[in-house]
Amino acid sequence: MNKSQPKPVKHSQTTITELMIPSYANFGGKIHGGILLSLMDKVAFACATKHSGNYCVTVSVGGVEFLQPVDVGDLVSLLASVNYVGRTSMVVGIRVIAENVKLGLVKHTNTSYFTMVAKDENDKPTPVPPLLLEEREEVKRFIEAMQMKRIEGSIKEKLDDVKSRTEVDKASEILKGQSCVIAYK
Repeated sequence: MNKSQPKPVKHSQTTITELMIPSYANFGGKIHGGILLSLMDKVAFACATKHSGNYCVTVSVGGVEFLQPVDVGDLVSLLASVNYVGRTSMVVGIRVIAENVKLGLVKHTNTSYFTMVAKDENDKPTPVPPLLLEEREEVKRFIEAMQMKRIEGSIKEKLDDVKSRTEVDKASEILKGQSCVIAYK
């Protein structure tokens, strides 16, 4: 397929299903969030690589909320789809589902958005094909991703401003009533 030709969303949709084993569990018997993040990164890579036809790297991860715990023995399915395409970047939406096959229970545990950038053979960002939006839901997700990117940019700008203006000399005044004790002179 020509790299400048639009590719439909379904072309790169990817699902990975993995059994949650005891070595993935924390001391509470639930699956570590880091294990789930690693699996999300893997499916985002596969999806973005299929769309772009290039090696891809994760640039940012947004909206990671662990809505429900995942148990040892669950089958976890990660469904990934390219929601948005920029010049060299893609936003991959991921839905995580945990299934207890024995009890027949299925639960949605996570939704997250990974921003991936395609790289060329010189490790430089490289253009990706446009996204062919064939369904109303795909158009909706593209617009949502555009709006989320704009909001994230605004938040980053504000956070950078806060970091540059932090006044440690006024800490005792700023931190009054907070749950901390300043112990340096």
